[in-house]
Amino acid sequence: MQFLFLFLFLLVANSCGDAAGTRLQGIVEQGELVVVTRNGFTTYYEGPDGPQGLEYELASRFADYLGVHLKMVVAADRHELLEMLRRGKADLAAAGLRAAAGDGGNDISWGPTYNRVTSQLVYRAGTRRPRKPEALAGALVEVVAGTPQEHEVAMLAEQVPDLKWEASRDLESEELLYLVWQQLIDHAVVDSSELSLARLLYPELRVAFELSGPHPVAWAFRAGTDDSLQDAARAFFGRLEREGELAQLLDRHFGSAESFDYVDTRRFLRHAATRLPRYRHLFEEAATLSGVDWRLLAAIGYQESHWNSHARSPTGVRGIMMLTRATARHVGVQNRLDPVDSILGGAAYFNMVKRKIPSRIPEPDRTWMALAAYNIGFGHLEDARILTQKRGEDPDKWVDVEKSLPLLHEKRWYSQTRHGYARGREALAYVRNIRRYYQLLRREERMAAIESRTTAQLESNRLTSVASAASPVL
Repeated sequence: MQFLFLFLFLLVANSCGDAAGTRLQGIVEQGELVVVTRNGFTTYYEGPDGPQGLEYELASRFADYLGVHLKMVVAADRHELLEMLRRGKADLAAAGLRAAAGDGGNDISWGPTYNRVTSQLVYRAGTRRPRKPEALAGALVEVVAGTPQEHEVAMLAEQVPDLKWEASRDLESEELLYLVWQQLIDHAVVDSSELSLARLLYPELRVAFELSGPHPVAWAFRAGTDDSLQDAARAFFGRLEREGELAQLLDRHFGSAESFDYVDTRRFLRHAATRLPRYRHLFEEAATLSGVDWRLLAAIGYQESHWNSHARSPTGVRGIMMLTRATARHVGVQNRLDPVDSILGGAAYFNMVKRKIPSRIPEPDRTWMALAAYNIGFGHLEDARILTQKRGEDPDKWVDVEKSLPLLHEKRWYSQTRHGYARGREALAYVRNIRRYYQLLRREERMAAIESRTTAQLESNRLTSVASAASPVL
């Protein structure tokens, strides 16, 4: 069906284009879509499992939609990104760009909106919070050069003459947020989406105030008379929205940030540094045997016991993975308090539950549903999925099913189910917590790289300043 649609789309584009064909035709014939982007949590980065980021996933799906290969190119800054687009070095720009009519000049055209962000002034908890622009007098505010935030901070400086600010060409937003967290700079101005993810690792970061209202986020295209590629992108995003896939992607990348809990995140990071090293190799061994990501197994273990091998509950569950007596017997675990047995048993049980989830459900939704079933039982998950269908939503999409889990608490809903009452709200919190812990563990390596790169860049800047100061004036 998708290829039929694309074929018809190309016929229409061809009838409207010139003899040389349209941009869309050229891309399809060449077999490659070139997308320019920026490195970052919210856009594109090389993770432990390969390329990641919302923009990468969107661009990858768009390339599949067109039936071509995707080539991602990373620009140094927003100026270079838009310049590559103007010069035809890229087919489109996908970098979490704030879009506005006239932004980027008349030769840039903005695609359909797929998210909204605000500009936020960030400070660290424990330091003085500036509640209004006038309170920034004497403070240092940093922003990434070439971004809309640079213009906003420049406007702010006109209101507050004593405000000191710098536009960095060497550091990205997530690196500036690290510096605020380290109290090496006073404030940074970033997009709300960037802060929401950074707070998972730097929970003391706070919003002082917002510099702007919500702005649309969109892809950018080279403007002109040929809108065939942009029209295809509009059709693509329209399909994503109709089928609920866009909501799924936004939930996948930002959903865990929405359930941010400062105390719990701070405690998790402390335990990740002190407790996890004792058991990490066991989670990795269990991952090798079970095929389940060790970080997901570790996240389940933390939710269950905070990585306490001697954990016990009044209901009789025990060990790191808090297995019941019946579950332990089912997966062949003899000693639930033994970390090896518990972790291997937990991995085996999770796989048993996951195999019951219909294979047609794509990842990561299948995993989130398996976690819910791991917590309240497969039967109650099925009840929630049936209620989802009765409510006119998709029982194969986690963003829809999670809305039905709390209904298992309410008699008017659970009376319609086969298995009756269940603690659905707890199951929902269970999945959300594990997703957050899983995200934190997945970002651990990238954040270590950011901290290392930021430190190296600061040292390079310092040495350059020292050398400049020492140079004789001729």
